[in-house]
Amino acid sequence: MASPDESPVFCDRCSTVLTPGRGSFYVVKVEAMGDPTPPAFTEAHLSRDVGREIDRLIHRMRDMTEQELMDQVYRRLVLYLCNPCYRVWIENPTGS
Repeated sequence: MASPDESPVFCDRCSTVLTPGRGSFYVVKVEAMGDPTPPAFTEAHLSRDVGREIDRLIHRMRDMTEQELMDQVYRRLVLYLCNPCYRVWIENPTGS
């Protein structure tokens, strides 16, 4: 049982209360990164006005939050799944 100063842990799929130390749940860590491949540049790209391109990108990002911008580059999630939910998830993690 959790001590009074510990927050309870819940399954991220079904909200079942999870009890640490009983072996009744999984901790799933997901790490996602935007395509790390360097972009390919053509002569046309190199002939563009760099200042104008930077202004265009800043304009596109203006209404995005800091979190939205960071999520385009890197995202890390930690999921707590009870045993039954884990068995379903691991067989079809994309839900398709």
